[in-house]
Amino acid sequence: MSNTFESNPLIDRLPQHLKQFIKPQDYEDYTPINQAVWRYVMRKNVDYLSRVAHNSYLEGLKKTGLEVENIPNMYGMNRILKEIGWAAVAVDGFIPPNAFMEFQAYNVLVIASDIRQLEHIEYTPAPDIIHEGAGHAPIIANPEYAEYLRRFGEIGCKAISSHKDYEMYEAIRLLSILKEAEGTPQQEIDAAEKAVEDLQNDMGEVSEMAKIRNLHWWTVEYGLIGTVENPKIYGAGLLSSIGESAWCMTHEVRKIPYSIDAAEQSFDITKPQPQLFVTPDFAFLNQVLEEFANTMALRKGGPKSVKKLIDSNALGTIELSTGLQISGRFSNVIEYNGKSVYVQSTGKTALSYRNKELVGHGTNTHAEGFGSPIGMLKGINLAIEDMSPRDLKAYDIYEGKTVNLEFEGDITVSGEIITGSRNLQGEIIIISFKDCTVKHGETILFQPDWGIYDMAVGKKVVSAFSGPADVNSFDLITHIPSSQTIKAKKSDERTNLEHLYRKVRNIRENNKHDESLKNIFHELKSNHPKDWLLPLELIEILKLRNEPELMQEILIYIEKIKENRPEVNKLISNGLELIFEKETV
Repeated sequence: MSNTFESNPLIDRLPQHLKQFIKPQDYEDYTPINQAVWRYVMRKNVDYLSRVAHNSYLEGLKKTGLEVENIPNMYGMNRILKEIGWAAVAVDGFIPPNAFMEFQAYNVLVIASDIRQLEHIEYTPAPDIIHEGAGHAPIIANPEYAEYLRRFGEIGCKAISSHKDYEMYEAIRLLSILKEAEGTPQQEIDAAEKAVEDLQNDMGEVSEMAKIRNLHWWTVEYGLIGTVENPKIYGAGLLSSIGESAWCMTHEVRKIPYSIDAAEQSFDITKPQPQLFVTPDFAFLNQVLEEFANTMALRKGGPKSVKKLIDSNALGTIELSTGLQISGRFSNVIEYNGKSVYVQSTGKTALSYRNKELVGHGTNTHAEGFGSPIGMLKGINLAIEDMSPRDLKAYDIYEGKTVNLEFEGDITVSGEIITGSRNLQGEIIIISFKDCTVKHGETILFQPDWGIYDMAVGKKVVSAFSGPADVNSFDLITHIPSSQTIKAKKSDERTNLEHLYRKVRNIRENNKHDESLKNIFHELKSNHPKDWLLPLELIEILKLRNEPELMQEILIYIEKIKENRPEVNKLISNGLELIFEKETV
């Protein structure tokens, strides 16, 4: 199988700052044990989830080309997903939340292509191909849910983070890697867990990103649908966890009607969830999403929204009532009567209109930052943006005129007007000055020897959001995670066990009778007494062949494993149920 993916128009149109997260799938790296883990989970899931999952799940498995017998390859998935308007890309574990959601906005499913170890077959805190492929992919075949996912990404990627959110992302990424990795010393896990706990206790005011991630968790990852009394599963975290999909249906887990209150409910990725939210249908998910979006700086604007960007200490954008967009790292907002009257960015800044950078107003022009008054002129009821050419001339806002503009909030702009730029509606959005001085009271904000002064025009800030208006304005190819996923350790013992798994897989797939299952079993029994999954695969083949003598021997053997390893008792019992269905074992 190919270790690349078939080209898909949706992938082709991704911006470069998202493409930096994509990696080859390297299908040949999946071992026979990996394939056996996938097969076990999928067989169990299809059997159990057919009774408790939303009906879109089984339909979606067929539509998205997911097979029970084989780990999906991206080549095949993209060929089939293209038919329902989606694509899939492989990434390395957790990626930053804004990037994850922006992929969704482009109808691209992000799939962590690693697969959990056999020891973590029921649940892993690390994203893997079982979670992403078998959990997320099937449900997006439902058009209503797929639109929710896309819309969530579109809104979610604009959510403003706090400066601590990124620290939390890195801490959770490291913890998930260490917990999934084989043989991680307990003290390292303890230290990583403490780092996450310490951050959780010191996050300060909960950010927009943290709240919308809560909504994502309680819907996309751990959502239930239907009624509180009779819910069905649709969340990918539940669909991909053979442990939690059963646990969540018990009375031990509290079921709560889904509402915007879920945005305030935090979660712990390392533990089973004590409560879950139930939406009546997929349409209601969009209703709550829009309700939350109305609380975001994206839609509210005003000085509080600018302050969120300042506190984030990250690249963001404010949009003025004229449609002019200012993108950069914001450092100051001056308020007057509850309104923004001056905004200031520091470092590279770009001006845009309708998400396209204005010619001559990129980061080279505004390399040291950008500051501008916002709002109404003192004593004049007509905003500059609403002035006709005749009004502008009457107030001397005209090329070649030297003016002293006094804004509400004690902001003054004094200088000679060079020119102005207008938007498509004819509203003036930028006025450029020479020999210009800008003051707040007696504090100088801009002085003539700094060069040309470009003043933004707008009576208010109508929106503020994370990231640039035009992604081409900034170099966003910067992400280097502080931790890398850890591959399974290789040893002679593991190599030998992989060889036995490969033999059994070949026998099952090719229906071979010339290989001695007895020899494989005896070698397994002698050299790998802790392994429990391969004996199940041997029993399955022997039952189909109707060879009861050896099958009975292995059944007795696997009962001893259950006694010696109580932690895998349920996994073995579940596997036997799949093989024998209603028969008494």
